[in-house]
Amino acid sequence: MGGRYTLIDLLRHGEPEGGRRYRGQIDDPLSPKGWEEMRGAVARPQPWQAIVSSPLARCRAFAEVLAEETGLPLDFEPRFKEVAFGAWEGKTPAELKAVDANQVFNFKCDPVSYRPPGAEALADFYARVAAGFDDLVAAQAGKHILVVAHAGVIRMVMCRVLGIPPENAYRIQVASAAMARFRIEEKQGKRLEQLLWLDEGQGAE
Repeated sequence: MGGRYTLIDLLRHGEPEGGRRYRGQIDDPLSPKGWEEMRGAVARPQPWQAIVSSPLARCRAFAEVLAEETGLPLDFEPRFKEVAFGAWEGKTPAELKAVDANQVFNFKCDPVSYRPPGAEALADFYARVAAGFDDLVAAQAGKHILVVAHAGVIRMVMCRVLGIPPENAYRIQVASAAMARFRIEEKQGKRLEQLLWLDEGQGAE
């Protein structure tokens, strides 16, 4: 008896207005450069059957345009919002390093012990993204879906699929407009989840 395959492509948004920042849930739109990066990311033909997007503007606006152009159904998933960065929201890496030269490095090494003040707990972020991913796979089983989301969301899905502890998520580099493809095979009551690839994206980090 044959198995059932589901393909999920997660696409990170391009550059927002204001450039690189720990933006979290600040709702900045894409910059003109960001729109170009997103266009480049989807330039090659893709057999998607539906689009799901984070509701934040830097994802939502492009997803809405792509859905209109392709005629694909579009849904929004609030669990795919970026992590809330608390006191770091809106700050650039340079601004944070000017206060403490090591705080960004320490956070990436250990995002639990060196969490920004007021930030969403890593365990909570992982739990909501993983639940959203599982529900998406269940609802779209056997289809090929595009998800427009954020670097943190893509990292959490990678942790979920590969069994990586979420505290190691920042060892994974996800560039602007990068895309990762996941395949879920269900057969004989078992489920095999695989990361097929992560591309280099459209913009340098």
